[in-house]
Amino acid sequence: MKREIMKDLVSWKSKRNRKPLLLTGVRQCGKTYILKKFGEEHFDSYVYVNLERDPQIAAIFNYDYDTKRILQDISNLSLLPPIVPGKTLLIIDEIQLAPKAITALKYFAEDMPELSVVGAGSLLGVSIREEGASFPVGKVDRLEMHPMSFKEFLLESGSRRIVDSVEDYDITRPLPGYILENLNREYVNYLLVGGMPEAVKIWFESHNLSEVNEIQDNIILGYENDFSRHSPQNELTNLELIWRSIPEQLAQDNNKFVFSRVRKSARAKDLEKSIGWLIDAGLIHVVTKVDNPQVPLSFYRDSSFYKIYLCDVGLLSRMAGFTLKSLLEKDESTGGFRGSLTENFVNNELISLGYETYFWRSGNSAELDFLIEDDGRVIPIEVKANVNTKAKSYNVFVKRYECEIGFRFSLNYIGENREGGTKTYSLPLSSVYRIKDYLK
Repeated sequence: MKREIMKDLVSWKSKRNRKPLLLTGVRQCGKTYILKKFGEEHFDSYVYVNLERDPQIAAIFNYDYDTKRILQDISNLSLLPPIVPGKTLLIIDEIQLAPKAITALKYFAEDMPELSVVGAGSLLGVSIREEGASFPVGKVDRLEMHPMSFKEFLLESGSRRIVDSVEDYDITRPLPGYILENLNREYVNYLLVGGMPEAVKIWFESHNLSEVNEIQDNIILGYENDFSRHSPQNELTNLELIWRSIPEQLAQDNNKFVFSRVRKSARAKDLEKSIGWLIDAGLIHVVTKVDNPQVPLSFYRDSSFYKIYLCDVGLLSRMAGFTLKSLLEKDESTGGFRGSLTENFVNNELISLGYETYFWRSGNSAELDFLIEDDGRVIPIEVKANVNTKAKSYNVFVKRYECEIGFRFSLNYIGENREGGTKTYSLPLSSVYRIKDYLK
């Protein structure tokens, strides 16, 4: 599978002042696969150890932080080839299970900077938060991995020629009908399959949604098992209730996260620790409201008013019982959730491109789906689930704030026009991954 994060890993390898790397990301998004592939393609060799499967390897880090001893003990216990700094990639998987292994990265950075070492783990983000002061701040580099983006899904589908055609095409001209038709078909498939590599693999092998659903059910069950195995026991009930409420929350006309939908009479302070745990585990994305859309947007966010989206649209579709029929028939009874599913897709695409997302609301009169910040500019984004491109809230926003450039995404293609002083691109949802091309 071709993953865009490989470029970031290669860049990390070539950095002059490279430090040990921590790769975070939700469980089963492909971290182990990509690190092994990175080792195969860009090093003479790699040594992979998993601290969950081999507690003896984890115990190596309990004695001291002598980096030469650690490497020798890993080679002796694992019966793997010697680890040669400068030539071997050392991969320490499930590193969060041995906090001293995370601390040891500081000593690799100081005593053996020529060694390329990566720590990864399913709940590494949670451990980093919990470790607090003992975390080697300033001594590690960090990357976050996400489920497969729509572009990666397209590449896996065998549509490389389509992807290449899209990227070579002049952005000021409409895409040919046959390309747009192919993209929109795969977009619908992606909403149901999502970007979890195992689900994607099964889909392109069988094109059987029942088999995909079985994989998705197992992934969801694995996440729920993590709640009971790895979360604080006093947060377990809240975690389960929040997690199960997300599809219902998104199905509402006002899909702001409402605490009382989780548990009657619940308040923010009752749930904030559990929401933080889900964020750190990579399972959810929180998008906060901005009242005053100025740069930097993070200065003007209202942390008490937010929406919660799931890390993967395929898992969201499965949890909500959404089907291909629901998507294609556009039944009015599912219209609200279809709109939120589309927003979830756009949010995840923007996050995979490295953007932090926000939304804007003006009382009860107007709401803009997303704001991002690019090169010192605030970029407004309106999202429609179908061919309707009427965007009242978008028009209100750009007239009030006079942005340089903005986007309206739907199933339609209109191209470039001006809304007041704002250059506006009305583009198909299947082209969100190209947004940076329009922002150059």
